[in-house]
Amino acid sequence: MLQQTQVATVIPYYDKFLAAYPSIYDLAAAPVEEVLGLWAGLGYYARGRNLHACAQAVRRLGGFPKDYAGLLALPGIGPYTAAAIGAIAFGLPVLAVDGNIERVAARIFAITEPIPAAKPAIAKAAKGLMDDPAAGAAPGDFTQALFDLGASICTPRNPACGICPWLGSCRAQAKGIAASLPVRGQKAARPSRAGAAYVLLDKAERVWLLRRPDKGLLGGMLALPERPPVAANWRHVGNIAHVFTHFSLTLEVHVAQVAVLPEGLSEPAERAPLPSVMRKALNCGLAGIRRLDGEVLAEKDSLC
Repeated sequence: MLQQTQVATVIPYYDKFLAAYPSIYDLAAAPVEEVLGLWAGLGYYARGRNLHACAQAVRRLGGFPKDYAGLLALPGIGPYTAAAIGAIAFGLPVLAVDGNIERVAARIFAITEPIPAAKPAIAKAAKGLMDDPAAGAAPGDFTQALFDLGASICTPRNPACGICPWLGSCRAQAKGIAASLPVRGQKAARPSRAGAAYVLLDKAERVWLLRRPDKGLLGGMLALPERPPVAANWRHVGNIAHVFTHFSLTLEVHVAQVAVLPEGLSEPAERAPLPSVMRKALNCGLAGIRRLDGEVLAEKDSLC
């Protein structure tokens, strides 16, 4: 859950997830749709699918592999996660290189090439830190100490070099360039996309939904349809905007109300386990149906 998501955002999801699945075997036995429902709103939904597949793989193996290669072979486990589990859980002599450790290594070794091109060199330099005798004695503690060093002392801005335990060994500090590293390359402009979301409600405010394909954007999640699912009195009630990692998305929101929903998936609108972008669109549709029932919206009007 902490991959590309902040701790404050994760905590309530983590608590609910552990309450629902107190062991990895409980997670493995759960339907993937249920797992994705608990993940709704957290983003990066492939993580939820991979976590479920990983739990099933661990169940088949009879437990977690205790070597790096075995961990790396699990669904959804890449080099960073395999190293973190290996070092912290099993004491393997490996280093999980996150953003904090990248920054520490870039400064200690004065690597001035811009990221992302510098990432391989930084990772190689960081892994050289494992030659420290302290790392070999307790690789899990060493890894977490480096996380904390980057988070609390070797910070992105105004690093507290004067209290750093590696002050005498830091090449960037000796050159007076520590605060400027690592160098970030110029980010490409985020492209924009546009689409539509159709909110079909019944009189009890149950909403008609579909499940997206397993692969691709919002894979496996419940979602609003992109096209009108039935012929109805559709009204455009506004637009919503949402920013994904690699692009921004604007959706026109259309709403209609029918006496009986078509066969298929439906949920109470207020409790539907939807990803954030779909929740925004549904809330926009609900506002439209509640406040403008019987009115004709002008093109310029919006409730979102």
